[in-house]
Amino acid sequence: MTSKPHSPLRQLPAGIWALGFVSLLMDISSEMIHSLLPLFMVGVLGASALTVGLIEGVAESTALIVKVFSGVISDYLGKRKALAVVGYAMGALSKPLFALAPTMGWVLTARFVDRIGKGVRGAPRDALVADIAPPELRGAAFGLRQSLDTVGAFLGPLLGVGLMLLWANDFRAVFWVAVVPGVLAVLLLVVGVREPAVHVGERKVNPIRRENIWRLGGAYAWVVAVGAVFTLARFSEAFLVLRAQQGGMALAWVPLVMVAMNLVYAASAYPFGQLSDRMSHRALLAWGLVVLIAADLVLASDPHWTRVLLGVVLWGVHMGMTQGLLATMVADTAPPDLRGTAFGVFNLVSGLSMLVASVLAGFLWDRWGASFTFYAGAIFCVIALLGLLRPVPSAGPASRVQ
Repeated sequence: MTSKPHSPLRQLPAGIWALGFVSLLMDISSEMIHSLLPLFMVGVLGASALTVGLIEGVAESTALIVKVFSGVISDYLGKRKALAVVGYAMGALSKPLFALAPTMGWVLTARFVDRIGKGVRGAPRDALVADIAPPELRGAAFGLRQSLDTVGAFLGPLLGVGLMLLWANDFRAVFWVAVVPGVLAVLLLVVGVREPAVHVGERKVNPIRRENIWRLGGAYAWVVAVGAVFTLARFSEAFLVLRAQQGGMALAWVPLVMVAMNLVYAASAYPFGQLSDRMSHRALLAWGLVVLIAADLVLASDPHWTRVLLGVVLWGVHMGMTQGLLATMVADTAPPDLRGTAFGVFNLVSGLSMLVASVLAGFLWDRWGASFTFYAGAIFCVIALLGLLRPVPSAGPASRVQ
């Protein structure tokens, strides 16, 4: 009699769990600040929506652009963990700058340092997940890491709400508390994750040589193009916070919209990651876009808190369906020795799209209002759906995106 197979969760290596909890802690730290930062910039420092969009776009695109360099370096050295430690340490060290910020210049500097740290750690960490996870469980591994990451993303705003109520809307005190989980994330990464032996002692080869770039292939290029249009369709989540404020929600309660979004995101990322191991990637991406179109239309229709809540819940479902999936598709279409570079290039292109999307969203918001911004997001979703109709270039591992 054959024994019942273990669930994918029990089969995943300990290093995957450790990386997930590192992400959880850093996201608690970051989201305690980021869920309140748009309100802090507009209400305390007097920034406009365009300024918020510009800072968010520059910050997020910086993180994604830096990933290309950290990914290349991690492939060249054959080591991922050291770069991940440096990146997480930069994120932790940036947090006191938010608490001290007297002007928008300080906020921009803090966001810039924080996002450079995210960029330094992002591609090596994702490549590390792909290296550690068994190929048949790669979707589940990325889904688990994303789920734990997103648990932190809803616990952070929840803590922010509680501390804002406890301390009478003292933004700076909350920002100081956020330093603690950031430091704990760095310590856990140092002691809890071991570098896979597969990269130790390999001959160092320049990953960005022409012949290596050609090895990435057409299927990988298709994934990069789709990811770029996805990013255009999904601008910074700072605008979800501003939309909730328009509905008359009390200042201390506004971050709850991010709690709701990330709670749904965390709950759905792992199940959809498992599902991606068994079904067409392209079909799952298409359904994710349909859900995002619904979210945009709901958010455009009315700023009442019930509509905003429904919109952000749909936004969270979309994130759970697509974010781990895109990472899995990059890992599946790239050669193992070029995974860091592949994640880096993917995020370079996505970073440029994020900058354009967030600046455009802020401009539309100031010029024609919030509804127009969300309608524009829905239009980009339709463009992305049309892009999914194009044939996928053939390649061995990429066959599952058909």
